[in-house]
Amino acid sequence: MVPDHGSLKSINIGKVQVLNQTIKTGLLKSPIHENEIILVTDSNLFGDEQADLINHGGPDKAICVYSYDHYSYWEEALKTPLPLGAFGENFTVHGLTEKDVLIGDVFQIGEAIVQVSQPRQPCYKLAKRFNKELLPLIISNTGYTGYYLRVLNPGKISLNDSLTFLDRPSHNITVAFVNEIKYLDKENKEAIEKLVQLQELAENLRNSFSKRL
Repeated sequence: MVPDHGSLKSINIGKVQVLNQTIKTGLLKSPIHENEIILVTDSNLFGDEQADLINHGGPDKAICVYSYDHYSYWEEALKTPLPLGAFGENFTVHGLTEKDVLIGDVFQIGEAIVQVSQPRQPCYKLAKRFNKELLPLIISNTGYTGYYLRVLNPGKISLNDSLTFLDRPSHNITVAFVNEIKYLDKENKEAIEKLVQLQELAENLRNSFSKRL
């Protein structure tokens, strides 16, 4: 099933800050203003920063997306209201969850064209932010990880733009399926072989899966 047009709830950027007086992170992001225009580059949103350039940012992790559909679950689980961009995502969207999008789906927002490249791997900094040590494991188990986009065509965007579906690959591999094989069904050799051959999947993740064979 082809996804409907996605709705952008917020576009979030942030500078590197110090969390808990010890950890440098780009996780703490704030929504841009409604009429603000921002440039999507090959590697990130202009003005957005990452502290760990080995594990964050770059062509296959240019933009992080998280569905607002998950926010109510986390507000109950964490027992706190959550601001937009709470998970360090650049795009907070209505719909377009991990079960909805395929690896390789292509969308347009404003002038920019982007492609789903891989799930987001939750890191320890989320645990530190919410003071919940097991949070990365809980995120992995729920599958509510969010995902990354690579940029096929840079350009200017704003919150007034829609995430418009452009193209879908011939396979049926969702972000949720990749998460399932990565975190839960780790010995599924047949599925792992499919993921290793999936050209739309980020190279670093394909290499990681190949080590399981």
